[in-house]
Amino acid sequence: MLLPFPANPDKAADDSVEGLVLLGGEPTVENLSAAYSRGIFPWPVEGWPVLPWFCPPRRGILRLERLHVGRSLARAQRQSPWRISFNEAFEQVMRACQQQPRPEQAGTWITPQLVRGYVALHRAGRAHSVEVWDGTELVGGVYGVAVQGVFAGESMFHTQPNASKLALLALIESLHQQGATLLDIQQLTPHLAALGAEEVSRREFLRLLQLEQAAGRELRFGPELRPAITP
Repeated sequence: MLLPFPANPDKAADDSVEGLVLLGGEPTVENLSAAYSRGIFPWPVEGWPVLPWFCPPRRGILRLERLHVGRSLARAQRQSPWRISFNEAFEQVMRACQQQPRPEQAGTWITPQLVRGYVALHRAGRAHSVEVWDGTELVGGVYGVAVQGVFAGESMFHTQPNASKLALLALIESLHQQGATLLDIQQLTPHLAALGAEEVSRREFLRLLQLEQAAGRELRFGPELRPAITP
């Protein structure tokens, strides 16, 4: 059953609870697609018996034209021997992110319920992953959701230095080549801020979201392999 997501989360969100929009329901393909098209995402909270959906009052974004790649990261990108792929190992990337919680978190928000939901979304062609391989070993990656021409990054991981960063750069390059101008990163982190990301109000984010959606593009990420080295 499709959840009753509000058409305008800016008016419906409860900012006393970090922009809570809705409680309950399952992260089905239909619900996830409807939520992301409105700038809403699920975020399990420990101790809550049902799944909460949020549109926070402050939102992390990266305007692709403002991407800044520092010298050391650019050198790592040029010299990397690793292989980068798209959509080769979505569930593996998600489970690796599940095992590597964010530094500020004691545990992970990627519950088995969300794994099932996003894997189904991936099979429907609306969730995607970027993988970094050292031979046959997965050493880094990022995954997220692409709905109505907007990509929302969900999480990334690495077991080798810079591996997740190179996955993110490959994603950004692909988005740029397809004409996208915005990457929704949800929460601003120091690493993403160093790449040029910023934090904006929910109202501004929803305005940018609508502008991006109005372009009518459909983002595609094939499984083809690509080198990590930028010519």
